[in-house]
Amino acid sequence: MTDRTIDQVLAGCAKYWASTGVPAETIAEMRAELQTHLDAASAEGKSVDTVVGTDLNAFAEEWAAIYRGSPPPDEVQDSSSSSSRWMWLTIGVLAFAFALIAILAPKGDNVDAEQWQWIWVGAAVILGIGELLTAGFFLLPFAVGASAAAVLAFMGVGFPLQLVTFVVVSVVFLAVLQRFARQEQSDGTEPAGGGRFHGKTAVVLEPINRLAGTGSVRMETEQWRATTDGDDEIPVGEEVVIREVRGTRLVVESDNGQV
Repeated sequence: MTDRTIDQVLAGCAKYWASTGVPAETIAEMRAELQTHLDAASAEGKSVDTVVGTDLNAFAEEWAAIYRGSPPPDEVQDSSSSSSRWMWLTIGVLAFAFALIAILAPKGDNVDAEQWQWIWVGAAVILGIGELLTAGFFLLPFAVGASAAAVLAFMGVGFPLQLVTFVVVSVVFLAVLQRFARQEQSDGTEPAGGGRFHGKTAVVLEPINRLAGTGSVRMETEQWRATTDGDDEIPVGEEVVIREVRGTRLVVESDNGQV
């Protein structure tokens, strides 16, 4: 596939922004900013497709999402779908565990404490084996919950408390694993949209003055228009920290925290 030209990318992005309701004056500003980035990348020998990727609409949506102050749709969908998967997974595995206990449980009125000890041990072993045969630590929390219930059974605690312990320990352990998984994913992937710039440093190329509406910075190999929420001007050459992206400008503050 032949690389697109800068003009083709600018035209495609402008068309997408217009179709998503971005005001004309903002489109003009975003287009000018994008052209600056693409010209700089081209001067460094980078192809246009290397900068914008294969999906031009997705790239344009990142810029539109920054303007709207919201994450791109795929981020929202990924977050909600992940929570939904974990919820249904919890319900499904709890149902499976209860069904397993019902199958293993002896029938009749003469069920003694020792029988429940081995019922919980059997459930923990089966869930543990199931965990070894699957991926994602889906069954591990419930194996841990069954093990905790088994401990209580061996201590002579009544079955109702054993069952409550199984449910509580399983759900809490699952929640901890879910949080750990999200943290690992966050650490291993680059944030999309404007969030990927947060916390990075840049060097001032043009004095940043909010009242005068002036300012630009260089972040890595890219040049951006910049502003600050403070009233003091940030001089050329000073290192700044990026706090957010607002429209097509980076909102920065001095590296010493004074703006």
